[in-house]
Amino acid sequence: MAEIRTVTTLRRKRDEIVSAIKQYERLLEQSKADLAHVLGAIRLFDAGGGAKDIPAYMDLHRVFKRGETWAICREALAAKGPMTTVELTRELMRVRKLDPGDKVMVRALQMRLVSSLSKQELRGTLARQGKRKGVVVWRLPAEKTLV
Repeated sequence: MAEIRTVTTLRRKRDEIVSAIKQYERLLEQSKADLAHVLGAIRLFDAGGGAKDIPAYMDLHRVFKRGETWAICREALAAKGPMTTVELTRELMRVRKLDPGDKVMVRALQMRLVSSLSKQELRGTLARQGKRKGVVVWRLPAEKTLV
C-alpha cells in the first residue's frame, strides 16, 4: 500500500525538527561555556582592588598533586587496558570532577598529559602501543619475570 503524502511530509518535518533541536543543544552548551568565560572576565575587571576581590589564577599545576596524574592514569590503564591520550584525559577529568565541556581546559590538560606520559615512557613505566585515529595509545609495559 502506498504511503499517504501527508504522512511522508510530516515525517520529513519531524526529522528536520529533531536535527534543529540537536544543533540548538550543541550551540547552547558552547554558549554556556562562552558565558562562563565572559563572567570570569567581568569579575577580573570589576574587582574592587582588594586581594579577596581578585580570584586566584588557577593553573593546571595546582589542580593535581605531584604524581597524581600518573597515579590516576596508571590505575585506569591497569583496570581498562590500553587507552588513548583523549580517554586518559576524560578519566582525569572524571576523577577530579572537572567540566568536560570546557574545551580550553581539556586541550591544556591533554597537552600537559602528553608531556607527563612521555616522561613516564622514558622511565620505562609506560609504553606506546601505536595510534588510534591519530591519537597515541598508551599501555603499561609487560611485567618482567625474575629467573
